[in-house]
Amino acid sequence: MKRKKKLKSVNTIPWQADAVLNLIFIVWSVLCIVPFLLVLGVSFSSESSLNLQGYRVIPKELSFAAYDYVFSKSGMLLRAYGITIGATLSGTILSLIVTAMFAYPLSRKYFKYRKIFSFIAFFTMIFNGGAVSSYMVYTQILYMKNNYFVYILPYLMSAWNMILLRTFMTSSIPDDLVDAAKIDGAGEPKIFSKIVIPLCKPGLATVGLFTAIGIWNDWYTPSLYIKDTSMHNLQYMLYSMLTSAQYLKANMDKVGGSAGLMLANMPSEGIRMAMCIVTIGPIVLAYPFFQKYFVKGLTVGAVKG
Repeated sequence: MKRKKKLKSVNTIPWQADAVLNLIFIVWSVLCIVPFLLVLGVSFSSESSLNLQGYRVIPKELSFAAYDYVFSKSGMLLRAYGITIGATLSGTILSLIVTAMFAYPLSRKYFKYRKIFSFIAFFTMIFNGGAVSSYMVYTQILYMKNNYFVYILPYLMSAWNMILLRTFMTSSIPDDLVDAAKIDGAGEPKIFSKIVIPLCKPGLATVGLFTAIGIWNDWYTPSLYIKDTSMHNLQYMLYSMLTSAQYLKANMDKVGGSAGLMLANMPSEGIRMAMCIVTIGPIVLAYPFFQKYFVKGLTVGAVKG
């Protein structure tokens, strides 16, 4: 019997091209990692070496002064971490629920008012009331001043995330599947919870990652609505510490003696970089759990409208 010839795959590329692509991606990955390593190196450098040698990935003179300053108020830091983690987790979960419940009806062609609600959501992407009107609504109508829920409420609904999730649902959940579930006696709540949500994991993971990063990095909201220092989140607490350090160093000429010498040696640049390392850690560790869904959620939601 004649042996069947192996068919070559149409999608194979020459090894030379594959090697070049791998080299490009390796170089690009290194370029993405170097800034983080530079920030890490500066955070462990002494202020004098930074003034003389500049920024280095490997510290010329090792110093833990920046981290000593950041962790000098460990009680406040841990409390701020707890507030930020709690707001990020609860805000992301609630935002996914609200966004998914809004996006699902708009993804179904049989929903009568889907164009009206789509326009209302899209309108908010172009026009908004501004900071003054938002402040008046939050403080005088919703009474959100010094309220923990103010960390969550602004992120409950995002028009951009809703449109991304709606597009994903439109392209990933066919109408025939929903019709079949209705024939079997399933209502809309059961279809939404048992069919739509499991099939939308990539889209939900993508939207959830965007929301979590937004809540985690938010320092502007507490600067407006939170005056109680015990309710400050991590970002705003570190921002306040950095501002205080910069103010003290700018006015060190007015302070004499040993206190003035201590302020002169305060690692202001190292403090800034140490704060970056302290705040970026958890959100970087969370990214690998979303990675397998992230690319699929973006690409599928961007192909069809």
